[in-house]
Amino acid sequence: MSVYVKRLFPYFSRNGSVLCRNIKVGSERYGLEGQSVLRCAATVKSPPPKPSSWRRYGKLVGMGFGVGALATGVYMYDIYKRVTTPIANPSEGGEYVLREAPPSFTPSRRIQVPTDTTGLKITLFQYQTCPFCCKVRAFLDYFGFSYDVIEVNSVTRTQTRWTDYRKVPFLVVQIPNTDVILQLKDSTMIISVLQSFLDNNTSNLPDLVKCYPTMVYTDEEGEKRIEIMNRYFLMYGQHPSGRTKEDIVEERKWRKWVDDVFVHVLSPNVYRTTKEAFQAFEWFSKVGDWEEHFATWERLLVVYVGAVAMFLIGKNLKRRHQLKDDVRCSFYEETNVWLKALKKKGTKFMGGDQPNLSDLAVYGILTAVEGCDAFQDLKNNTKITPWFERMKEVVIQHGGATSTGEKGSAA
Repeated sequence: MSVYVKRLFPYFSRNGSVLCRNIKVGSERYGLEGQSVLRCAATVKSPPPKPSSWRRYGKLVGMGFGVGALATGVYMYDIYKRVTTPIANPSEGGEYVLREAPPSFTPSRRIQVPTDTTGLKITLFQYQTCPFCCKVRAFLDYFGFSYDVIEVNSVTRTQTRWTDYRKVPFLVVQIPNTDVILQLKDSTMIISVLQSFLDNNTSNLPDLVKCYPTMVYTDEEGEKRIEIMNRYFLMYGQHPSGRTKEDIVEERKWRKWVDDVFVHVLSPNVYRTTKEAFQAFEWFSKVGDWEEHFATWERLLVVYVGAVAMFLIGKNLKRRHQLKDDVRCSFYEETNVWLKALKKKGTKFMGGDQPNLSDLAVYGILTAVEGCDAFQDLKNNTKITPWFERMKEVVIQHGGATSTGEKGSAA
């Protein structure tokens, strides 16, 4: 039997709320031929159920994960691109040659040594109490170089904006009788190349800087890094008289120890508390003549911002270099490492009767904290004073000035 459905016109009940349809259905489907079925449905449809708050939260979380994954992917690709993109490294010492003279700044002071006959016009860009800057000054003073000092504002850094390399210390060196101006970078490289210059009567500075090529690379995080090759090595034209291979290697070892170990105990000790941090910066202001060279607001900015910043940095350095809870103990222990080696050598200086570069390095970075509580505690708890006072005397008197006098104008 064919199936048919006879639809009647819908009609409403008197209250208009129910819609009824009379539908006749064939027996092939239901087995009830001719049976009338009455279906009713509400004319006013109820609104769809609202999604639960958990469902909405889940959607937001999913969207967050999606956006985060996309951002992470872009970031990782950027790092990958930076890491895998080769960096062209200059050669032949060209990275040290300035294309044009730097801007003129009024020196905070001029050091004039009559016995200096090198002819080099040296300008030191520095922070007065930066340990690495102090290390360079100790070298320049001991060997009797004449030089100008440009004090850099550590907050605004106005004096270094002209150069891509803005880490202090660096030297600007005018070579006599030429238009060549060099920018020597990194405290250790500066000392090595100038010492090599003094030791080689036939070598000139532009040739020597070629022995210290700069390698620019990206680390695993995609950050650009600069490494100066051979920076701990002295370039001898021939084996120096009066020095053994063991002596040269030992000097190099202690210079590396100063940079890799000893210098890192200074900041956590100088900025151990906020009181000590402010006391240190007030001393820095005094010895650096900040009142004379900086506007009042600049000086106060450096003192207060610098003290707070270095207090926080000191805490971070303490964790990074795994110093003892009482950082003074780490300071004393490392100082005693140096004093023990000096005692074993049985001489006034690590270099013998005269300081060598390791003596100048240790002395230089200690002068950076000489006016701080940390250094006074060091003198009271170690036997550093006799050696330190001997070093101060020979540096102030330009004990190695004969080298600059003998060099003449071979720059």
